[in-house]
Amino acid sequence: MMTAAEIEMHFTAPDGGYAFARWGRPIVPVVFGVADETLTVIKGAIEAVVTLAGHNMAETDAELGANLMFFFFKDWQELLDVPKLGEMIPNLDALVLKLQLADASQYRSFRFDDAGGIQACFVFLRMKGKLAQMPAETLALGQSVQAILRWSDAAFSKCSPLAVLPEKQIVVLRPEIGAVIRAAYEASMPVCAVDKSHALRIFARIQACENKKV
Repeated sequence: MMTAAEIEMHFTAPDGGYAFARWGRPIVPVVFGVADETLTVIKGAIEAVVTLAGHNMAETDAELGANLMFFFFKDWQELLDVPKLGEMIPNLDALVLKLQLADASQYRSFRFDDAGGIQACFVFLRMKGKLAQMPAETLALGQSVQAILRWSDAAFSKCSPLAVLPEKQIVVLRPEIGAVIRAAYEASMPVCAVDKSHALRIFARIQACENKKV
């Protein structure tokens, strides 16, 4: 189980401020740039994480049609050719240039509603190098976890949200990360938070859940 300080770190922005948000509406995923068999894997991973959170999925979003968009491609420049993407991602040209110069492999952009909850998430994956060699199931699960909450940029820089079960050689979500997701989506918890005391509330709910198991 994570400590309160570790939970806080997972939602601490580079400037030291606390920035948490969860989805405030049902999730409607759409995936671009993959074959049908991979599409099934990705949507299955999204559904698994949404179910873990106790949240909901839907067929359509009233404002955007789809609100969780995955884009798979080989070069950042390809994003400039996606119809209407520039209307959804501010300063797309400058962003693409920045990602090219950084030789980035992935990028996530969130949009928030008036209550501060996640309204939409755009996941961009440049399929080269290690990312292209990763099994579809592993990639899909990891990205779904990172899209279910607004984590800090450094949340998983040193430790992946996933782990390998040695006896079965399968990739699973780390239990402590799953516990944070479940606690964050409890009905009594806010859809967004900027006060570090929120991490203590998550910790308390995880602790209460663990005590019930004993």
